[in-house]
Amino acid sequence: MKILLPPSEGKAPSPGRGSAVKLSSLSLPELTATRSELITALTKLCQGPRAKAVSTLGLTPGLASEVEKNAQLLTAPTIAAGSLYSGVLYEALDLASLSTTAASRAENELLIFSALFGAVHINDRIPSYRLSPTTKLPQLGTLAAQWKAPLLEAMEREVDTQVVLDLRSGPYAALWKPTGAMAQQTVAVRVLHETSPGKRTIVSHFNKATKGRIVAGLLKQRSSPNSVEALASALSKGGWDIESDDSGLKLDVIVQQL
Repeated sequence: MKILLPPSEGKAPSPGRGSAVKLSSLSLPELTATRSELITALTKLCQGPRAKAVSTLGLTPGLASEVEKNAQLLTAPTIAAGSLYSGVLYEALDLASLSTTAASRAENELLIFSALFGAVHINDRIPSYRLSPTTKLPQLGTLAAQWKAPLLEAMEREVDTQVVLDLRSGPYAALWKPTGAMAQQTVAVRVLHETSPGKRTIVSHFNKATKGRIVAGLLKQRSSPNSVEALASALSKGGWDIESDDSGLKLDVIVQQL
């Protein structure tokens, strides 16, 4: 199984010291050229006029310091991606609390999508950065267009015939969309809060926390699902109330309490 996660805007503090990013050492080598091109473009933007960088990146005044962070991407110390992202989903997932067996599965099964790096495993070492998937970098256009071909190639090899649990948010889902046979083995999940019988709503904050707990629960199970049907069964076994469409490729997780 592969589990696709979004990154988070919240990131751990910089380690202060450490080795710089080495693109050739990251997983999914098919993405190396695009990673290099985007890092070069983002660094150049952020080393130029500050006002232009702030505007292009869509930063609020309180986040303007992120420009300096991006300007130093090639020399900044790195941290494992699984430790870098610290948002709600990652707090609930709590990778540090996993057993040795579950942590080993996490290293193999989790793929974190990123506007700057495409997709990485949790043990890939990357610097902290700020880049939204909807940003248009100068001379490069949309990031979805930049990532389309390289991610298609990389994901075909990475996923192969495995079942995929897609927990990405919309902007990150746009970076790679499964097609053909792979689309038939990819299950998208959304979390719905049932406030009263028949009345359900989507809530962003708790949606992320629930997804983190879902992933942690799956990693702790004895075996990894190897089919769409087995994935639905594993979620039910984990105590989740799920509903599926006719294809089995869209699952709703229903929660009564947040």
